[in-house]
Amino acid sequence: MQKLVVIGAGMASGRALEHLFESAPDAFDVTLFNAEPRGNYNRIMLSPVLSGEKSYEEIVTHDEAWYAEHNVTCRFGEKVTAIDRDRKVVIGENGEVAYDKLILGTGSSAFIIPCPGHDLPGVVTFRDLEDTDAMMDASGRPGSKAVVIGGGLLGLEAAAALRLRGMEVTVLHLMGHLMERQLDESAGYLLQKDLEKRGITVLTRASTKEIQGEGQVERVLLEDGTVLDADIVVMAVGIRPAISLGAAAGLEIGRAIKVDAQMQTSDPDIYAVGECVEFNGNLFGLVAPLYDQAKVLAATLLGGEAAFAVKELSTKLKVTGCDLFSAGDFAEGDGREDIIFRDPARGVYKRLVIEDDRLVGAVMYGDTADGNWFFGLIKDGADISEMRDMLIFGPAYQGGSSADPLSAVAALPPEAEICGCNGVCKGTIVDAIHGGATNLGALRGATKASASCGTCTGLVEQLLEVTLGGDYAAPAVQPICGCCDLPHEDVRRLIKAKELKSQAAVWQELDWKTPNGCHVCRPAVNFYLLADWPLDYQDDPQSRFVNERKHANIQKDGTFSVMPRMWGGLTNPAELRAIADAAEKYGVPTVKVTGGQRIDLLGVKSEDLPHIWADLNKAGMVSGHAYSKGLRTVKTCVGTDHCRFGTQDSTGLGVKLEKILWGSWTPHKVKLAVSGCPRNCAEATCKDVGIVCVDSGYQVGVGGAAGMDVKETERLGDVATEQEAIDLTVAFIQLYRENAKYLDRPYKWLAKVGLDWVKAQVVDDLDNRRALIERFELSQSIYRKDPWAQHVAEKAERYAPLADLTLEAAE
Repeated sequence: MQKLVVIGAGMASGRALEHLFESAPDAFDVTLFNAEPRGNYNRIMLSPVLSGEKSYEEIVTHDEAWYAEHNVTCRFGEKVTAIDRDRKVVIGENGEVAYDKLILGTGSSAFIIPCPGHDLPGVVTFRDLEDTDAMMDASGRPGSKAVVIGGGLLGLEAAAALRLRGMEVTVLHLMGHLMERQLDESAGYLLQKDLEKRGITVLTRASTKEIQGEGQVERVLLEDGTVLDADIVVMAVGIRPAISLGAAAGLEIGRAIKVDAQMQTSDPDIYAVGECVEFNGNLFGLVAPLYDQAKVLAATLLGGEAAFAVKELSTKLKVTGCDLFSAGDFAEGDGREDIIFRDPARGVYKRLVIEDDRLVGAVMYGDTADGNWFFGLIKDGADISEMRDMLIFGPAYQGGSSADPLSAVAALPPEAEICGCNGVCKGTIVDAIHGGATNLGALRGATKASASCGTCTGLVEQLLEVTLGGDYAAPAVQPICGCCDLPHEDVRRLIKAKELKSQAAVWQELDWKTPNGCHVCRPAVNFYLLADWPLDYQDDPQSRFVNERKHANIQKDGTFSVMPRMWGGLTNPAELRAIADAAEKYGVPTVKVTGGQRIDLLGVKSEDLPHIWADLNKAGMVSGHAYSKGLRTVKTCVGTDHCRFGTQDSTGLGVKLEKILWGSWTPHKVKLAVSGCPRNCAEATCKDVGIVCVDSGYQVGVGGAAGMDVKETERLGDVATEQEAIDLTVAFIQLYRENAKYLDRPYKWLAKVGLDWVKAQVVDDLDNRRALIERFELSQSIYRKDPWAQHVAEKAERYAPLADLTLEAAE
């Protein structure tokens, strides 16, 4: 009988022993080492143990009786210190054991973020029963708080289990959405929404700076300064294959212990299985491939022919109530197309990724009943061209033709509720249509259907079409883009009404047809979100045009222009010297005085941008935002400082306005001017906001234009004091920010809403004016910052060229 030594009583090695004993119970004399003081148990069921749904005894797979039945010598609680391949012995803490064949099932170890405090008592991983016991002990203290670092599968299971035990739980995740390896952004949003409903706080883009405490974990400090109280910190940020034994023994090592298709290492008498192995460049962390490896290994040890192959994998989340399925490759790419189904009311999202008439990826949330069927199509590489039209609806709908899109609403009974917000049923709406309400606006007035959140608008319009037939004229509303059926105005309204505070929320709740929008809708949605939710939404640079991402205007030759801000058009000798020095230092070919009373440096190389910004910053100059959909300039004349005709301090007012408004993002660029007298030397009457100073005070005009369209401003109001002029201006800008369609200049927006409505909001209603100003200042607390200084400090490397093609290979 051959001697078989197994190091590690994990799930893979345990399954291999099961296969061995089933096929040839007397083939090997087995010795089993395990560093834990126990045998094999189902580690993927530690989450139910932690939550209290199961006991440890219920997840044990091999008990003492099983080991005794198969004559396994158990060396539990004993670490293996070395492998002597020459003598073919395993050296344990309590002595040596000879082997003919050796199996390494050493698994993996948890990755620990090397931040200060990571070694404090109370910082645990989630890998074994000891970790689980530590978390259960912490949860037993009233009012205890847990911070889980890592929003992957394991971290979320730990978070949900701790919440079930009554702890206050916060999940920190470095990436933009949860489980980014298994889920796309939309499904990640739904998962976060479900977890938050259960009382779990989720912070994405959260980077841990330090774990603090005196002799025990007390709090977690994030890079952004946020402090979270904690009685226990769970690290669930990834695993690393445990390869030290194999490496010390001289086995071939890559990212893990290298094996062939028979699970054999570089030593013909040593095999490896589980999370410690690397096969054809692949590492393994899910249980399905581990069990496949175990089966192959058992067959190989018994002289059979078997080969391990990497297969497609699917993921299901084991958190109670979260129905989630993911399989295949759902990354975007050339030649791929998406089929997307969303049901916001039920929290259902399905996305299929198709390439060359094959299903290559699937993500499902809320309704995963057909997951295994889709997974089969992915594994089989089946041709789906014949069923493509109905594919998203699953196997029950295959073989049929596309249904009439109006048939479902036509089949609804009269008592079926259409508008949940206002409790309006189909019969009420149909009666109103027969009564003369033959368009959406009239129906809203008669029944209030779709007049609140707007989610049922499409359904109401279908009822109009079904009821009126050929007499129905569908409204010619231009959607925001091909990704969505809603116009800009409805998107804005629904973002507010439904309190949507992320792009993923917009894609899901407003029924986007694409997974992540497109180059048309992303910049618009990004602006709407940051304008409506400045404290909750983090600006997404990738949803901006290249000029705004680079914080400089790109020129036709690929270089950039740099324009520092000059408050109200004022400068001084020190600033001018800094500009001249920068132009010479960086070889700027063109220095131009602009019509907005600024100096533009044209022809700056991308890699020089952070350096020229740093030099200008040292002189006290900040970005002029000449590239942005935001405040560009406030042009002024000299006013009472020097002009014989000046009636007010126009320069001083312009400087104050610019310092208040700079950094703000708006639907389109905004230009201001302040003229010191009716002679209007600053050309205030053709600006987005123009103020003309007169003896009695200030005339504030809005909605001017001097580009492709030329338009004079309309009088918003006359005020007596400088502060009133500032207040009217800020309130108008905020009203424009909150209500205008993205890429509409103020004059175009005014033509839609009317000057009278604007006056009612910012001139007549003083309380509303104050509220608008307060909301503007709230937003500016986030955005009134110099992006140049930020990029110099944090992101300078982004501007470096990918390679210097002028160098020789050796250089």
